[in-house]
Amino acid sequence: MGGLSRREIQIIAAIAVATALAGIAHYADWPALLAFAVATVALAGLAHLVSLATEQVGERFGPAATGVLQSTLGNLPEFFVVVFALRAGEVVVAQTSIIGSLFANALLVLGLVIVVGARTAPDGIMRFGPRLPNDTATLLLVTSFIIIVVGVAHVTHEPAAQHERAISTVAAVALLLVYLSWVVPYVRGEATGETHERAATRVPLGVSVGLLAAGGAGAAFVSDWFIAALRPTIDQLGVSEAFAGLVVVAIAGNAVENVVGLVLARKGQYDLAISVVKNSVSQVAAFLYPALVLVSLLFAHQLTFALPPVLIAALLVTALAMWQITGDGEAVAFEGWALVAIYVILAVFTLYE
Repeated sequence: MGGLSRREIQIIAAIAVATALAGIAHYADWPALLAFAVATVALAGLAHLVSLATEQVGERFGPAATGVLQSTLGNLPEFFVVVFALRAGEVVVAQTSIIGSLFANALLVLGLVIVVGARTAPDGIMRFGPRLPNDTATLLLVTSFIIIVVGVAHVTHEPAAQHERAISTVAAVALLLVYLSWVVPYVRGEATGETHERAATRVPLGVSVGLLAAGGAGAAFVSDWFIAALRPTIDQLGVSEAFAGLVVVAIAGNAVENVVGLVLARKGQYDLAISVVKNSVSQVAAFLYPALVLVSLLFAHQLTFALPPVLIAALLVTALAMWQITGDGEAVAFEGWALVAIYVILAVFTLYE
């Protein structure tokens, strides 16, 4: 089957079965905890599927184009989760899902990728191109500026706070323009440069792209079923809504990036591993969030950039920490653990919200 080994075909078949079981669990009203567990397994399997396809595509087009493609498909679950939440009037859940996805990628996933990458490097130093980390930090700082201004105005009851929806709409358009002005030259620059050596691939391009599409689409459906089982699961486990949105939903929704980044780092493909994670951070901050702000105009309940002060402070620290740790194109294990520690502290905080 298109260059895939027999073992890989068997794994793909198992993933298809797990995805089907997740659908059955949802529509047949299985117990919430069981449906939640099945959906989690299916998400992990789909993440492995995307990992396989991403590696093959990356050997043709390089880290830039591959990272953008993979993160776009990998972020489909967050998009659908937020749209479904907005349609149901769950604005808080929608907002915490987005910001939680950003924290999960920028802190937890990136931190673990650095730890794994540094440990596989001969000298204990994970090396990668510095351009993408610096570009990502810039995009995140621009988003942070908007969120800080809107959030502070909201908390202090400034006159502009009465128009935060209009301000968020204009800011969303500005962010999207900034993102497009970055991503197009970024991908085009690598395509015309000599920075990536093309390697021989065993899986045809059509099969690789098909697997990427199937993995992304499957993750979107399974994420919906996952969220449906999440609310009763939260009630049974007794965790807070903030913890569910910022931690549980964020990690589940980013299962693709979690697995792909770690697998690539373990194989020593540091540029591609960083590209997958950093592109996801960039897309959530400067594309997904503003795009959903605009999409929310179609619903009765709108999304804005107004966040609680604690999350605003955490976002700013996250942007600065990413810049400090990855801006020089090198990272060691303790820096990765530092990012993970920041995420753990934030997660513990949400337990008491």
